[in-house]
Amino acid sequence: MKAQTENKLEKAISSSETTLISHDHARIMQRATYAAVSVAAMLVVIKFGAYLVTGSVAMLSALIDSALDVAASLINLFAVRTALTPADQEHRFGHGKAEPLAGLGQAAFITGSALFLAVESIRLLWVPQPVENGALGIGVMVVSIMLTLALVYYQRGVIRKTGSLAISADSLHYTGDVLVNLGVIAAIGLSSLGGWTLADPLFALGIAAYILWTAWQIIFRSLDQLMDRELPEEKRAQIAQLALSHPEVLDFHDLRTRAAGQTIFIQFHLGVDGQLSLHQAHRIGKEVEAKVLNIFPQAEIIIHQDPIDKDKKDSLGQH
Repeated sequence: MKAQTENKLEKAISSSETTLISHDHARIMQRATYAAVSVAAMLVVIKFGAYLVTGSVAMLSALIDSALDVAASLINLFAVRTALTPADQEHRFGHGKAEPLAGLGQAAFITGSALFLAVESIRLLWVPQPVENGALGIGVMVVSIMLTLALVYYQRGVIRKTGSLAISADSLHYTGDVLVNLGVIAAIGLSSLGGWTLADPLFALGIAAYILWTAWQIIFRSLDQLMDRELPEEKRAQIAQLALSHPEVLDFHDLRTRAAGQTIFIQFHLGVDGQLSLHQAHRIGKEVEAKVLNIFPQAEIIIHQDPIDKDKKDSLGQH
């Protein structure tokens, strides 16, 4: 019975099972990157045509945003492929930090587009120009919103399954694109149909500010991973609770956590009865590891067992 229990624990934390999970996540994430590039490329084509017809600076802002989406999503595609590359002799902790690096690259593209759009909007505030063929422009933006919403819905499903920072960053700025497109519709409507020519550059300026805010969100999230920020407190508390729920664990301390792409690194010390054999202490560590991996399947866990004088601890507890 004891041997069967240990075999089950070894199977639960075996590298082969972790590899299967990683392959599943890899396939899902790569499909998401291909979908993002495809949608962004389609949006560039239709928005470019709409800009030529309408001459709207708000439409230009949407076109620039989509063009940069193509570049950012291409960066994402290669970054995700790199991040999912297995660990090798030169990168023993894997390549997961390619994801936050891609996030910084995306933020740079997004910031550049926001600044360019702001300059163009300010220029047209002084020399406003009417928008032509407003109905066609609005129709193009409605199609853009539908395509973008479909992509965001798909990406959020991928994020729920994988927790990918790169896909999350991609989804964040595509979510912003929905608001950008709504702003363009309002700007074109007020300018071409309502006769308010200042609406076009004013809405474009507001869109630029929103894009810049989105870029800062991506930057902060990427820096958290690059600087090895601890996992959120609720997850750390969950790890401690899982470890202390083992009946033979007497103490838990020195928890350290960090994330690199898909992989979470968890280290902690367990206090066990000092009278136990090395084999028994190892068994306890494996059982705790299996508990943690059940909740965090993509984690790499290092556990150090500390010997504790159980009789002395019990005596102190009674006092």
